[in-house]
Amino acid sequence: MTLAVSLSSESAWSIVVGLGVLWVALGIWWGRKAKTSEGFMLAGRNVGLSLGAATAMATWVTSNTTMVAPLLAYEKGVWGMLAYASASFGLLLFAPLAFRIRRLLPEGVTAGDFFRKRYGRVGWAVFLIITLVYSITWLVTMAIAGGKLLEALGGIPYAQGMTLIMVVCVLYTLFGGLYAVIGTDFIQSLIILIGIVFIGFTVINHMDVSTVHEEISRDQPALLDVMMPAAMLAIFNNMLFGFGEVMHNNVWWSRAFAMREKVAPKAFFLSGVLWFPIPIAAGFIALAAGPLGVNVTDPSKVGPEVAEHALGLAGLGSFAGVIILIVLFCSMASSIDSLLAATSDLLVRDIYEGLFGQELNPQKFRPVAATSIIAVSVIAWFLALSGWNVDQVLFSAGALVASLIWPVIAGLFWKRLNRTLVVVGILAGCTTGMFCYFEVQTYTGALVGAAVSMVFTLAARWIRPSELDSTTV
Repeated sequence: MTLAVSLSSESAWSIVVGLGVLWVALGIWWGRKAKTSEGFMLAGRNVGLSLGAATAMATWVTSNTTMVAPLLAYEKGVWGMLAYASASFGLLLFAPLAFRIRRLLPEGVTAGDFFRKRYGRVGWAVFLIITLVYSITWLVTMAIAGGKLLEALGGIPYAQGMTLIMVVCVLYTLFGGLYAVIGTDFIQSLIILIGIVFIGFTVINHMDVSTVHEEISRDQPALLDVMMPAAMLAIFNNMLFGFGEVMHNNVWWSRAFAMREKVAPKAFFLSGVLWFPIPIAAGFIALAAGPLGVNVTDPSKVGPEVAEHALGLAGLGSFAGVIILIVLFCSMASSIDSLLAATSDLLVRDIYEGLFGQELNPQKFRPVAATSIIAVSVIAWFLALSGWNVDQVLFSAGALVASLIWPVIAGLFWKRLNRTLVVVGILAGCTTGMFCYFEVQTYTGALVGAAVSMVFTLAARWIRPSELDSTTV
């Protein structure tokens, strides 16, 4: 069975271009405040609770949430969608850590500032390699999902759709920096929440849940098996992946530095609570693919295809495609812009100023920041042309991010550590985790990486520890 409704390519182009013009205009408007490097990178360190929670939640609702969560539910069943929802624990855990980060680094700008002070130049370099590789990986998954979204809903060729979404996000990030990112995130978060609630209630009201359960029980019983081994692995793998993501990535550290000190913990906790039901709702829709008779030819597109089909059966016609496209476009833009800004900050602060020792005056800052944003986007665009499966690209980096969980926690709270042993543990966790990902099972990468790094970090607490940087409080 084909999709019940679909957008014309002209309509899809009009919606994305229209939203793009709006975001760019807002980026220019908010960008007027970004007159200094601190304003451009950290929005003046004065972000309040509503904007802080909205930008964290919107950034966490990535294309991976709206595309990978349904994919996991489609392939792994109930535990698959719960596995992706477990990533919310990362935001919840980061809430108390955000306050500690602000106390330790009141003038901090990037996550690199922490690693340089705690683990020296070698640890700092290892962190930069890992976080830049992961940031590019994350950006590639969102570009791929964006291209597949426009292809599935509007018939726009993959490369053209992917390019369009990237160009829009690059433009308004260039103009406004974090001011533009946080401002647009606030609007996008409202659109995402309202849209997903509307889609969810519409689907439930026009679908017999008991019938769906009966058909899945008869035709695909494994999807309801609470002891499916792969699904159980996916839960713990994704939970550790979420921990590692927020622990190390500058997207979250830059927000901790940008928010007012007492606001940050509340904002991250609230964003985690708001985000938790979103992948569950998205995954539930995918479970109905079989009972609804949707012919899923590409599992990575199962979310928008089933949602569009169900809304079409509800009598919404082409309006269904409009709603889904707007919601998913906002979910992607809210993450792409954040990642572009945060990765640019690393390149400017840690690479250009730190490793290369270049002094960056106000006149030179914007050209250098703009160059780094464009460079990151071009690399991601080139890699995304392959159109890989987003879940494979995303989880391939699980071992890298999970290997940084314990070093970050230890560095925040312990005054004495064997820094060399911690860094060796990070490298060992990355190596063994990547090996297990490719040679054992894809959902073991983050588990093994986190476990190996934990052993080394705990050992570093007792084997020849030395005093860490005096910024410890």
